[in-house]
Amino acid sequence: MKKAITSFLFLFLISCSTSHKTIESKPLYEILTSQEDGGATIRFFEILSEEREIKMLQNDAFLKNKINADDTKTANFIILNMGEKTTLGYTISIQNVEETPLKIIITTEDNEPKSKQTEEKEVFYYPYTIVKVNSKKEIVIQ
Repeated sequence: MKKAITSFLFLFLISCSTSHKTIESKPLYEILTSQEDGGATIRFFEILSEEREIKMLQNDAFLKNKINADDTKTANFIILNMGEKTTLGYTISIQNVEETPLKIIITTEDNEPKSKQTEEKEVFYYPYTIVKVNSKKEIVIQ
């Protein structure tokens, strides 16, 4: 009988443990890099969802340690190019991200330099931003 009571008390004390497992949730999106130069000459947005496309990003110096092997299976990536600009200071940013049951809607915003700089003749800059979306849902960019 003593063994049964001791066993019961032992099991009771173990079940009252104070440790809780927490599940870390990733943010819906992350800005991996935003650069004032180094993008494309024309304005375009590209969604990368296939493993071979995403692996291409891992060769970029700014992204090499920000993308891991699991990301190719669980995330999509977006390249936002502003096109050709005549001064530094332009950026493209995420204004809003909305998740619906079927898709992710992303609203972007073009940002001009805070102070007006003198345009440089025959020197051009190509601002871009790369975003990681922690979902494989369809992405719509507005």
